[in-house]
Amino acid sequence: MPAVHPMRGPNAFKLGLFAFNADGGLTLTRVPERWAASWAGIVAAARLAEEAGLEFLLPIARWKGFGGEANIREHAFETLTFAAALAALTRRIAVFATVHVPMVHPVFAAKALATVDHVSDGRAGLNIVCGWNPEEFDLFGLTVVEDRYAQGLEWFEIVERLWAGGAPFDFDGAYYRLRGVSGLPRPVQRPRPVTLNAAFSPPGRDFAARAADFLFTTFTEIEAGRATIDDMARRSAATGRDVGVYTTCHVVCRPTRAEAEDYYDHYARAMEDPVAADRYMGAKQAHSGSHDAAAYRLHRKRFVGGGGTYPLVGTPADIAGQMVRMHAAGFAGTTLSFVDFAGELPYFAATVLPLLVEAGLRGP
Repeated sequence: MPAVHPMRGPNAFKLGLFAFNADGGLTLTRVPERWAASWAGIVAAARLAEEAGLEFLLPIARWKGFGGEANIREHAFETLTFAAALAALTRRIAVFATVHVPMVHPVFAAKALATVDHVSDGRAGLNIVCGWNPEEFDLFGLTVVEDRYAQGLEWFEIVERLWAGGAPFDFDGAYYRLRGVSGLPRPVQRPRPVTLNAAFSPPGRDFAARAADFLFTTFTEIEAGRATIDDMARRSAATGRDVGVYTTCHVVCRPTRAEAEDYYDHYARAMEDPVAADRYMGAKQAHSGSHDAAAYRLHRKRFVGGGGTYPLVGTPADIAGQMVRMHAAGFAGTTLSFVDFAGELPYFAATVLPLLVEAGLRGP
């Protein structure tokens, strides 16, 4: 087991790949070079990320695509098996599974994640998603519960108690009624694997304050993130915990700013998949609570370009400078997504990471 989980390592600003298990990644574009999420490509991207010293690999949990010309994200690898496979093919980088609470029973999730933790020798992580997309609930014959975070807390309590070991227990809750619950092996990590949650709404942040080690959140402008970080500090302090805050970004890094902006405009505006974009944005706005309401009105390009995440578009110096501002605002790190992960990550690693070392945000 590594002495320190990669998410708790020494770099002041941590980085990881996000959504590279799904066709198109976070984009809603029709460009032919968009990420195909072939297994060979995924393995190549994971190894490139590890060689570059990135801290984590984070998949997106998707069960249905968003229609349109490409039906992007219909092709998406399931994340527990995805994490186990990558755990066996890597040595240092953290491997996360993203689990939908309503679709995956907590007893199964606890054992599956413990398995990944043993395969990875203590590098596993769990991204807890309480669910938001009614079409995916329909696929499982489920209905969206009124208080999804209350269900999430029950789910997480069962998982934590299983990971703690001890005698079999009964559980009587509003969402789960279980008898004689037990299960081994326990995870390698103690007291449990690292947990993440992506939340923006106040109820979501309350859930993260109790169940997550790190919150992933969005913002419209970098400095506006300070308010979220301060709010999360208050909420987690009230539970006796200290929850770190990450953000999430999509990247277009080119030698010149004009090249980067031209390509961003090409894939995220001229080549957008409008049916998929309308469907995705409409569902997100109606059900997820993941973004400020103004974001849907003002930043369509960001949703097409990277699922509504923040755009890092420009030269290596531009992008490193933005990350310095994120760190100054209080963010512990960010996820990264690209149009073509394996094709674009080498240039990012070779040009942006040295600038972050110079800025004191990362070690060599």
